[in-house]
Amino acid sequence: MPQVVIFMGSISDEEKMRPCSDLFKELGVDHVFTISSAHRTPERTARLVKEYEETGCQVFICAAGLAAHLAGAVAAQTIKPVLGVPLTASAFGGMDAMMATVQMPPGFPVGTVALDKVGAKNAAWLAAQILALQDEELASKIHKARQGFVESVEKAAASL
Repeated sequence: MPQVVIFMGSISDEEKMRPCSDLFKELGVDHVFTISSAHRTPERTARLVKEYEETGCQVFICAAGLAAHLAGAVAAQTIKPVLGVPLTASAFGGMDAMMATVQMPPGFPVGTVALDKVGAKNAAWLAAQILALQDEELASKIHKARQGFVESVEKAAASL
């Protein structure tokens, strides 16, 4: 039973989104990593949201470039948190996807993170923090990871 579903609009997005899935594996968060397009497979998108919601999914992460309607299409189907990862895929450097992802109508919010791999990682961290509200073991893993970040900065500073 996946706690999180990661949707990508295209297989070409896999390299940018793989860090999201990798972090969930490290944290032990059950998830699904799949492709569904708001434009090419709207029925599949709606069906998968319903199916995964019925089996216990708590957070949806949606990554798309260009018009980037995937996160909004998912938000229209669920009241679970939806996190959007805009991807660079055009001459606009991802700003088109960023604007499409962040500009949702009231009542259908999409929490939007940074572009590409950084956004993929932060979407995973944010989804994990949402899940950790009800999961003390996961919260402990997040605290431990944060301590590791502190230690790495201190180590780097000491090496100067």
